[in-house]
Amino acid sequence: MILTVTPNPSLDRTYEVPALDRGEVLRATAERMDPGGKGVNVSRAVAAAGRRTVAVLPLGGAPGALVAELLAGQGIEVAPVPVGGATRSNIALAEPDGTLTKINAPGPELTAEESESLLAVVRTQIRAHSAAAAWIACCGSLPRGLAPEWYAELVAGAHHAGARIALDTSGPSLLAALRERPDVVKPNAEELAQAVGRPLATVGDAVKAAEELRTYGAAAVLASLGADGQLLVSGAGTYFGSATVTTVRSNVGAGDASLAGFLAAGGEGPEALASAVAHGAAAVQLPGSVMPAPGDLDPAAVTVTADIPLDRLLREPAS
Repeated sequence: MILTVTPNPSLDRTYEVPALDRGEVLRATAERMDPGGKGVNVSRAVAAAGRRTVAVLPLGGAPGALVAELLAGQGIEVAPVPVGGATRSNIALAEPDGTLTKINAPGPELTAEESESLLAVVRTQIRAHSAAAAWIACCGSLPRGLAPEWYAELVAGAHHAGARIALDTSGPSLLAALRERPDVVKPNAEELAQAVGRPLATVGDAVKAAEELRTYGAAAVLASLGADGQLLVSGAGTYFGSATVTTVRSNVGAGDASLAGFLAAGGEGPEALASAVAHGAAAVQLPGSVMPAPGDLDPAAVTVTADIPLDRLLREPAS
């Protein structure tokens, strides 16, 4: 079982449009509505694989009620924390060539009492599932009202309870949490560059940056490099994984699907990296933020190697 924590969940609406013409009336050819937020997406991918997951998240207003309803419909257990503000609604516009334009709302501002209630529910869930939970995935940006140290407090408490923590966040909240030694962190290339304070132009640059995060406290780093693949850097070695993708339909939630695949496969080693790459590659070929099911995966398209192409230029350099 995988427990997820999403401090700033969302209701995601995705519209597929022929082209994004500024100032014009756009007529969508398809639309979707999904529960969103990084941890929510991890739970959705875990559930799609037929495994149990519990999602802890603050919910408020009509959008929050709809998020809970949609998650329950996907077989996901929800541990809600009621908040006064309405859960945010996000919009994504997907073009045929894979270009995605996203509008992410800020979300509600949590009070000090709501912040503590969220931590309390996480602690309760950890105690309730201590024998069953393989991992706790803490994911996404922090909503207004939560200090950057909030994740650090959560990681420390989870470790005290004997749980393993996967952390997917960025900026000050990532740097603050590193001192509590999360078991794995999952930055993308831009977040990795931001964390070390320098641009990344090659795979080798990304490897060095991941190694630096390990000196800051991360036990392992699972770094998403977009179309270039993924890196796993840990005390057991460094591995590079990539996959052949024919058509990119939407990259919303692809990194979250990758993390779910990584954790579901044990959360360590080249086999887990291969699972992460397969899940991410499948996710980008699905509409909106649809999470891949086992039938969507193509393990034969995945390559994982310890022979890292250090000099390979990133197709999307991070600054």
